[in-house]
Amino acid sequence: MDATLGSGAPGATAPDRAELSTALADAAIPPAVVHHRPVVTGLRLSAFGAHRGAAFALGPVTFLAGPSGSGKSQILAAYEALAGLGAGATLEEAFPDPLGRIPDRALPDGQGRRGFRIGCTVDGPAGPVRLDLAVQAEPTLRIVGERLAVGGQILLATALRDPGRRSVQASWLTGGAVGVTRAPLPDDRLGTALLPLRVAGSTAGQRLVLAAAEQVVVALRSVFSCDPRPDRMRAPVPPGGGRLLGDCANLADVLRRTRHECGTRHALLAAAARTGCAGPVAGLDVRAPAQGPVTAVVDRGRAGPATELGRLGAGELRFLALALVLLTGPGVLAMDPAAELLSARQALTVLADGFDRDLDRRQSAELLRLALLSCGRGHVRLLAAVGEGAAEAARATPGVTVVDLIP
Repeated sequence: MDATLGSGAPGATAPDRAELSTALADAAIPPAVVHHRPVVTGLRLSAFGAHRGAAFALGPVTFLAGPSGSGKSQILAAYEALAGLGAGATLEEAFPDPLGRIPDRALPDGQGRRGFRIGCTVDGPAGPVRLDLAVQAEPTLRIVGERLAVGGQILLATALRDPGRRSVQASWLTGGAVGVTRAPLPDDRLGTALLPLRVAGSTAGQRLVLAAAEQVVVALRSVFSCDPRPDRMRAPVPPGGGRLLGDCANLADVLRRTRHECGTRHALLAAAARTGCAGPVAGLDVRAPAQGPVTAVVDRGRAGPATELGRLGAGELRFLALALVLLTGPGVLAMDPAAELLSARQALTVLADGFDRDLDRRQSAELLRLALLSCGRGHVRLLAAVGEGAAEAARATPGVTVVDLIP
């Protein structure tokens, strides 16, 4: 294997019994459990696009800053791919352009193989859990190694044993008399996401594996990738389920829902609109004739007639959409969080590329205020790529993590 997937990659060598097996006392979950929501606190791009050996600490509000070509979008793409795999997506679904993720100037090995490596750290009740993944991008897209660990203890490790088979050999901690369980897993899906279906939880070791795997899956599934497209938000939309799409094209329908079902949040959004929209704002309203399309409007109060969203500027539309995302929750977003946990025990992570695109300083400052307000409560986290203006303001704001990238 080449340096991309070589000796340091998970799955480069098969785990043995001694590496995975520990005493039951070591396998038990520590009694002092920290009770908080599972969240991704670190992202590793060991070999991914422009990044080699890169590690990024993520806070409740994290801004990625740097010039064009510094790799901001690639960081978001890696996170989004891990989120998809955690939700059960295949490699092809998570990486529609795998060749574009191979590290720059990476050479194939003697068998023509190249790939990439990414990973994350998920903090939660089970403690900090590390997930690392090695992916072969060519000649065939497949997982060649995966490792799940907590406190330096490897709970799951996979390795590609037979290139002719569409599976990897997996070993996970069992404890008890068996010590380690070995079985094949598909080479196109995240093994960690499959463990809850494979592990019974009858031993302390199995319970540790399940706790770590479920913590990772819950954190990765609680992700909403958002990139509002003003050109798609201007026209009236047919009434639907009121769940916001990633491009926010159905913003009017979602405002119809929040106006009737989420009065407090709708009022907060209207208050934010007074800062982010030009002219007087008395509120946000909708026009929804029976069986007809839904049109959202800005209520101007006594100042004049209402303004349809289609007449707002691109920055105003992006501002309203992003403010709504920060003020709402998974129930109003087109996402599929883990159903086994109540939403109150999950933290929504919003991914946004070009967070401040088309926004002026006033709008960017208001969104930053909303992000700190929402993320400070622990229910929402934000990872966004921003321009230098927003980054400069964020560096002077307590509670914001700014990752400065250099191409």
